[in-house]
Amino acid sequence: MTSNRGIGHAYIVPQRQILEPKDMARWQQSSTYKEVVSFVEQLSKSVEGKPVTSGYVVSANVQAVCVLLDKAERLIERHPPDRSTASRYGNKAFRGWISDLEKQAGELLLEMLAEKYHGAIVELAPYLEQAFGNATRIDYGSGHELSFMMWVLCLCKLGFLEPSDSTAIVLAVFRRYILLCQRLQETYSLEPAGSHGVWGLDDYQFLLFYFGSAQLIGSDIAPAASVDMQVVSDMASDYLYLQGIRFIAKTKNGPFFEHSRQLYDISGVGKWEKVNQGLGKMYRVEVLGKFPVVQHLVFGSILKL
Repeated sequence: MTSNRGIGHAYIVPQRQILEPKDMARWQQSSTYKEVVSFVEQLSKSVEGKPVTSGYVVSANVQAVCVLLDKAERLIERHPPDRSTASRYGNKAFRGWISDLEKQAGELLLEMLAEKYHGAIVELAPYLEQAFGNATRIDYGSGHELSFMMWVLCLCKLGFLEPSDSTAIVLAVFRRYILLCQRLQETYSLEPAGSHGVWGLDDYQFLLFYFGSAQLIGSDIAPAASVDMQVVSDMASDYLYLQGIRFIAKTKNGPFFEHSRQLYDISGVGKWEKVNQGLGKMYRVEVLGKFPVVQHLVFGSILKL
């Protein structure tokens, strides 16, 4: 996945190129589409049977990415939610947080990256800025999660992150990202972007459950136990899938089978291997294959269309 881009490489500001539904064919036939599919599959494979507390190497560069996310989270303190208007979704203070992140993205990346990677910041910053939600709509969805993974893929292609970092990318970096996103979702009451309601996998995330299902392969926790709230409470800190279930149970009212039908139905599948395979296929169809999700993606010289 590492590229040979050197100091002389001409980086460009990435632009939207999936502008109308007919562009989907070009996207799905592109090398970047294939790289994204391969990347998430490789990451899923890297965490099979591994709880968060399992032994894995956390490199200095993985730690540096987590530090950047820590700094992004601290910006929330500067933008407390606006309590002047009561609204179920969409606290306008989120726009201040996003604006602050956009202003600081370049500096955050300068601090994270060695000098030889600084030329790539012009391409890296837009993926990072789009990874946490949309300021206009005050929403968040699987397209923003995808933007984050494309940012991480860029870091891999540059050689900043290595293939040996794969497990830590999921269990350290992605997990840290999810915890930040969940705090943003709660703090600012972000609206689900493109939600399918009760028939969608989740209002906000997808890869959380795909990677999380891989972790549970070979564990003592059967799919049926994934909706047992005692099991969820006891094991959520070790498994991303259960952490996602816990967040849903915390933020939604009513019986789980009513508000999260897909996840409830998944609990009836016999083996986590089958769950993982099914979610991988579903990701390609429901996220990578949907124009409303991928129309906001940007492409430059690292990830081309």
